[in-house]
Amino acid sequence: MRVAFLLHGGVDRSGVDRVVPARLWLLERLARRHDVHVFALGQDAAPGEWELLGARVHDVGAAPGKLRRLLTAFGAHHRRRPFDVLHAFFGWPGAYAALLGRRHRVPVVYSPSGGEYVALPDADYGMRCTLVGRAASRLASRGADRVAVATEYMQRLAEAHGVRAERVPLGVALDRWPAAAPRPRDLSRPARLLHVGDLRPVKDQGTLLAAAVRLREAGVDFTLDVVGHDTLGGATQRSADAARLGDVVRWHGPLRRDALRALVDRADLLLVTSRHEAGPLVVLEAAVAGVPTVGTAVGHLAEWAPRAAAAVPVGDAAALARETAALLADDARRLAVAAEAQRLALGMDADRTAASYERLYADVARP
Repeated sequence: MRVAFLLHGGVDRSGVDRVVPARLWLLERLARRHDVHVFALGQDAAPGEWELLGARVHDVGAAPGKLRRLLTAFGAHHRRRPFDVLHAFFGWPGAYAALLGRRHRVPVVYSPSGGEYVALPDADYGMRCTLVGRAASRLASRGADRVAVATEYMQRLAEAHGVRAERVPLGVALDRWPAAAPRPRDLSRPARLLHVGDLRPVKDQGTLLAAAVRLREAGVDFTLDVVGHDTLGGATQRSADAARLGDVVRWHGPLRRDALRALVDRADLLLVTSRHEAGPLVVLEAAVAGVPTVGTAVGHLAEWAPRAAAAVPVGDAAALARETAALLADDARRLAVAAEAQRLALGMDADRTAASYERLYADVARP
């Protein structure tokens, strides 16, 4: 089968930096059995092509005119040998895929993977914040032969906007991120808390720090590692709550996979404070590594709580602190939650993701 992917980026030629691991794991598995081409909408400033994990990447470049270059590049490769299916991730690639699919009569699979069905204007997030975004989201959904999302949470959001979506979780590659049994907490040292996410309003690190302040005031002994690219110019680190916490919080910035795994392996709990998540993958990665999550009721957490995660309302720092303290105080329960989360995460690994999409491709490509 000849498969075309349409993505914003996350497919850097290094295979290490500026990548989205879940996408790479899927590409790698599909490329073992199929002819896979990736059309990127601006991985680099200038157009380019390279091989990556068995797939061929065609980057149209971020410079003005990328839609024209995309139409030209896709058309040329399709005429050379027709694609059997076109798979787009995220809203704008989905809208472009709808146009390409209709123009070239190629079946389209669309995977909304972010804010396609939400509007959070105060966080500058969500396609539904603008008329153009809403139109593009509608085009992407209606122009697809099948819509697939990673969680039941996203299914419900899609259905609320009249879109029927099936669930295909984006799982963890166990050969790249191996499983580890949940570990008892060492009570002789401070609890190790971990947060992974770019510093940006939709991830709501303000709630994270406010909850951490409450934990400290309650006498909980802990450290908090924060991993992620800072898009706010240091405003989070300069906040009043950050000052109150001092060196309890360690700001790591973006990390490569081996350094991130080392932090996960040392963590007792993962904390998630996002106002919206389509997944997120970090919850699955933590679960595979034996670490449970306390976080807002979005993505996987909305459906895993209470047996496989502890979920709290979005923006509720007091509830986040309360649930975190309760799980740290009851290690038997923490280990039970970790074990159930791991069972679920192992049941939706990257091999199952690839197999699910292969069945979906065969279905839509069937004459």
